[in-house]
Amino acid sequence: MKNTAIIVYEAAMNVVIHANHGRLRIVIVPGEVLVLTEDVGPGIPDIDLAMQEGYSTATEEIREMGFGAGMGLPNIKQCSDDLKIKSKPGVGTTLEARIYLTQKGGIRREEVTYA
Repeated sequence: MKNTAIIVYEAAMNVVIHANHGRLRIVIVPGEVLVLTEDVGPGIPDIDLAMQEGYSTATEEIREMGFGAGMGLPNIKQCSDDLKIKSKPGVGTTLEARIYLTQKGGIRREEVTYA
């Protein structure tokens, strides 16, 4: 569930820092968690650039508070099994991050050891 917590935090911070207003929803169904954000704001002109670690459009004021390091979207991508981002500059952004709770054979992901 750590991945879900990281995704929710990063997605919520992106809405708070960058958008005029937005909504975050968490949908839990058997076998997966879906984190959805929809916001009205400046949008993301170049999603590929925004996915690069360290790239940030945060203001100096936000950076002085310790945020805006450019790790939000990369962290969400790393913690997601499936990530979809749609954005229109001047309109807003939607994000769908999906986390699968089980792997093939029904093994809980938290019980699997990765080498």
